[in-house]
Amino acid sequence: MTMTETLSARDWEALLRMVFEPGEADRCVAILVDVPDARVADREAWRERRALAKEWRDAIDETAPRFGFEAVELYAYPNVGSNNADLPGVVYRGDDGSVDVVTADRERLEADGAPVPLDSVLERADILLLPTEFSATAPMKLGAKQFGYRAATMPGFSRAMMPALRVDFDELNRRLDLVKAELDAADAVVATFSVEGEGDDTIRFDLRYRTATASGGLLRDKAMAGNLPSGETYIVPFEGKGDDKSRTEGVIPVQFDDEIVRYRVVENRAVEVIGDGPRAADERKRLADEPAYGNIAELGFGVLRDFSIPPVGEILLDEKLGFHVAFGRSDHFGGAVGAADFQNPSNVIHIDRIYIPETQPRVEAREVRLVYADGRERVLIERGEYRGIDA
Repeated sequence: MTMTETLSARDWEALLRMVFEPGEADRCVAILVDVPDARVADREAWRERRALAKEWRDAIDETAPRFGFEAVELYAYPNVGSNNADLPGVVYRGDDGSVDVVTADRERLEADGAPVPLDSVLERADILLLPTEFSATAPMKLGAKQFGYRAATMPGFSRAMMPALRVDFDELNRRLDLVKAELDAADAVVATFSVEGEGDDTIRFDLRYRTATASGGLLRDKAMAGNLPSGETYIVPFEGKGDDKSRTEGVIPVQFDDEIVRYRVVENRAVEVIGDGPRAADERKRLADEPAYGNIAELGFGVLRDFSIPPVGEILLDEKLGFHVAFGRSDHFGGAVGAADFQNPSNVIHIDRIYIPETQPRVEAREVRLVYADGRERVLIERGEYRGIDA
């Protein structure tokens, strides 16, 4: 693949074959983007992403005869305001001349666009691409089970991420499978953090009853949805069920700008925010207003740094570079906390806190250790470097 500023028809042909392996039954490709509104202002990177989506629609349409695709469609919808909230029930055609998705906002969509029920798009599409501002991974994962499509969610995608689409996918998936095997065999993960090289904040994550998912960007089976680019193995800690309480407990430090905020976690929920600064106050209020935000929703183990992929300042890629912990919604990853567990739809979120120097320079995941039921322990990550998955 020779990718510079965008993806040509030939690039898309190669990428579609590698990621989706389209077959004779695949007839429709749909690309979905979100647009700004009065609450969420547009920005240059978002507008450029919508321009990319428009270019991609034309490039894929050019190569469609090689796959037997009968339709390559582009849709836009009003943004949902947060990552992994449920999508609206109606989307608008972006390839029929009624609106220009690059310059459109919610008002223009609703005034001039051609509305289409989202479910009808999901029923018809075999392959979906979502280069959006706010992540649609949660609703697309859940929808895949209902409608049977394959979807690549690409929140925050930019041209700077193109190198991550050129990695050796076979080697990438081999490493992710090794991490998955270790997590599946473990009863717990113990993470020890340090702030500027000092102190020990430790948390034990309960992995009982849970299995990991190796997400290497291959979406070849029906009813699959995942990130592209990808490169992580993830697992949802056990959140508790009935009298069997979660054993996830400890302290997680997170750097916001220059401030360190600590979350005290009991039974897999952040129950206290520790800190005296303004960000700690904001997080304390956020947790009080929305307890579901405090759910520990995911442990992620990204490996793309080993493939010389640099961070770009967007979660979609940066989380694939190292260890991360997510708060909030987890049902799309096999957990128990879904949209209905939040106080209102606008609060629904799944947000990753990424432990690499570029995102949290003052906080280091000094050691991530696996604990097995037979008492064995194994260090998986030490000072940001994986141990034993590069053989």
